[in-house]
Amino acid sequence: MAASKFQIVRKCQVCGEEFMAKTIESWYCSPKCSKTAWKRRHDEEERNKLLDKVVKTIPKEQDYIKVTEAYALFGISRFTLYRLIRKGQISHINLGTNQIRVSKEELMKLYPLRPKAMDKPKQVKKLYSLEPKDCYTIGEISKKYKVNDSTVYAHIRKYSIPTRQIGNYVYVPKKEIDNLYKGAKQ
Repeated sequence: MAASKFQIVRKCQVCGEEFMAKTIESWYCSPKCSKTAWKRRHDEEERNKLLDKVVKTIPKEQDYIKVTEAYALFGISRFTLYRLIRKGQISHINLGTNQIRVSKEELMKLYPLRPKAMDKPKQVKKLYSLEPKDCYTIGEISKKYKVNDSTVYAHIRKYSIPTRQIGNYVYVPKKEIDNLYKGAKQ
């Protein structure tokens, strides 16, 4: 994507340093931070896949489950589970060395199930007011954010922002445009 004519100051999502974004899609201050963020996302996805495999192997009718199964099912750490056992807040069975089983029913009362990694959040269709009082025209956007009309049209198409044409004017929701160009110096 081409560099913009305006300046956007953003905070890097990895290291937290402020930087001048070269494009609207810049979220990281350097390639190193970008790779770090990708690695974190990738590792999280892999971890969730492994936990989902463990969850699939747990029989539904089983009352007492292993600590690792509880971790996979509820997303709570081993240390938290052992602390709950020591305090007597959940019942458990000790079948020998490294064979502690905890009550699945009691854990369900205390903690929600971990959301599955495979479940993508459903996209909610946004409702917009496309009345002229709630919108900018393309010319207003160009003047306010100091970008070309063609750049504005390209961003509208790229990010699927709804438009409404009345006569010679194309109206775009103020909320979406302000969101898109937030942080831009006007």
